[in-house]
Amino acid sequence: MRSLDEQVQEIKSDVLGIAAELNRLEEKLLYPSNTQVSVFVSLAEGETFRLDSLQIQIDGDLVTHHIYTLKELDALEKGGVQRVYTGNVPTGEHQLSVTVAGKLPSGSDFSRVENFSFTKDVEPKLVELSLAAPDLSGAVIQIGGR
Repeated sequence: MRSLDEQVQEIKSDVLGIAAELNRLEEKLLYPSNTQVSVFVSLAEGETFRLDSLQIQIDGDLVTHHIYTLKELDALEKGGVQRVYTGNVPTGEHQLSVTVAGKLPSGSDFSRVENFSFTKDVEPKLVELSLAAPDLSGAVIQIGGR
């Protein structure tokens, strides 16, 4: 006969498994694959600027705004990738506007807005944003995706 502690641990494990499955089902229901778009953010390798905030608009509508904590910045600096938005858009052409604010290694503030186009097909759309400090060309944000 198992002890009470073993039974409690087994029940906890079952509850956590059920919660994870419910989260997956909820995401499938709220964001069907034919309309789903997700935006991910990372820092370019070796980047030294401090990211303070990020704002994203799709087709002129604000979809997310995020202010970064020290822990989040540390994770991004170590190569982490953050999902900042998941939502629904119809198939077709869309405009993505990204606003980045931060501090350069010199201590001066910078803010940049860049606009991109992307095409949403029937499959889920993943948009990857790689952020870097301004260089001579002025580029701060590079976009990729599938």
